[in-house]
Amino acid sequence: MEQRHLGRTGLRVSRIGLGTLTWGRDTVEHDAADLLKAFWEAGGTLVDTADVYGDGESEYLLGRLMEGLVPRRDLVISTKAGSVPDPVRRFDGSRGHLLSALDASLARLGTDHVDLWQVHAFDPGAPLEETLQALDIAVSSGRARYAGVSNFCGWQLAKAATWQLAAPGTRTRLASTQMEYSLLQRGVEREVLPAALDLGIGLLPSSPLGRGVLTGKYRHATPADSRGASEQLAPFVAPYLDDAASRIVDAVATAADGLAVTPLQVALAWVRDRPGVAAPIIGARNALQLTAALSVETLSLPDEICRALDDVSAPVHHYPDDVSINGTGPHYRYWGPQAL
Repeated sequence: MEQRHLGRTGLRVSRIGLGTLTWGRDTVEHDAADLLKAFWEAGGTLVDTADVYGDGESEYLLGRLMEGLVPRRDLVISTKAGSVPDPVRRFDGSRGHLLSALDASLARLGTDHVDLWQVHAFDPGAPLEETLQALDIAVSSGRARYAGVSNFCGWQLAKAATWQLAAPGTRTRLASTQMEYSLLQRGVEREVLPAALDLGIGLLPSSPLGRGVLTGKYRHATPADSRGASEQLAPFVAPYLDDAASRIVDAVATAADGLAVTPLQVALAWVRDRPGVAAPIIGARNALQLTAALSVETLSLPDEICRALDDVSAPVHHYPDDVSINGTGPHYRYWGPQAL
């Protein structure tokens, strides 16, 4: 699998990442072992988890599998901290919480360091400089090799990255931002992606298949064994089952038919090759699904297909995101990442 630099850093990651959101909850150890082995054998390196996935069971399971199944040195382990099971305060970006959470993650993973440590979300209740200092301490102490953020909006990302760049050699530059991004969710193109491109931050798209909808599995019915049929995950899928999403899914299916590939391959290739993207994170439920996703390695979409998919899924952006001024007044137009 092709390797890419993560943002403007020396860290290289496989251009498809393996997500472990369901490990230790819906994905049992046997299936997780099959997934990790298949991913590693295909040349995959980036494995993404978080301290709250499965209440810590995801990290614990990954740590056990690294003991004898896949060499630790062959993987780029990414985890996150900051989400808390508190209905009042969903995120805790305090230095104390973050560093304690990192130590607990390392214990569950059975390793002395993670390759990438990310703040899971912006916490308005903690000073941003305090949150970012936790990243500096983690890297300077050797507990993390690189640092990033997740679910930061445009101004939050720009502020955090600029703060870190203001004291080079003292503060750790942000390597990554993890955000949902797919043909069904292109909101990051308004501000997050332009900021990431300008600041040298690599984007790690989560849910790159539109929470499974872009595979086409929901076009005619909801499969009984799908997330859309799960009581727990159905609300997660539901926002992408409307008429607008259906038109995009139909376009993906048409493109797939014309190229003699699957809708999954078309949707994944589209997001993988967007400017600024380092590695989409795939949350396969079994090795068969993962193998289907990894088969995209040999696919590059023709320019005309990309343009057609861009057009059918283009978000509506207006002032002040897409304004240019000339002698006749303001003119609004879409400036996607391809224009940067």
